[in-house]
Amino acid sequence: MTDTDRTQAPDAAGATAAPQSPSGRLASGPGRMLVWFYGVFTVAAASRSIVQMATDFDRAPLAYVLSAVAACVYGFITYSLVRGGEGARRAALLCCAAELAGVLIVGAWTLADPSAFPDATVWSDFGMGYVFIPVILPVTGILWLRRRRTL
Repeated sequence: MTDTDRTQAPDAAGATAAPQSPSGRLASGPGRMLVWFYGVFTVAAASRSIVQMATDFDRAPLAYVLSAVAACVYGFITYSLVRGGEGARRAALLCCAAELAGVLIVGAWTLADPSAFPDATVWSDFGMGYVFIPVILPVTGILWLRRRRTL
């Protein structure tokens, strides 16, 4: 029996199920909103960091590099959600956990030592400049990705 035969086998009522695409599984339902938010944040963080590094890098290099790192993390999570599959799910889960750690560390650091960040990052003050979405997004992503684990 091939994979195609298994995905199109009749169910208990005798109806043939349509083949399920493993790539769309993570990005279905609420996962679509995650893809959208992560995509928007990829563009926002990348645009912000590129402009800041090109025009004013000497002012706050740490903040600008951290924004670029955030953009890369967001982009990889977006790609993983769209790609789908168990390997992509695990990679996205790991990146969401790293993102959450980054938001919490940078958020606490910006509150404890504001002089270390003369300019804000995406993760400054736990994402306050972005309506706290940077701290909410990885938590939501972790919950979604854990729920979508293949058994």
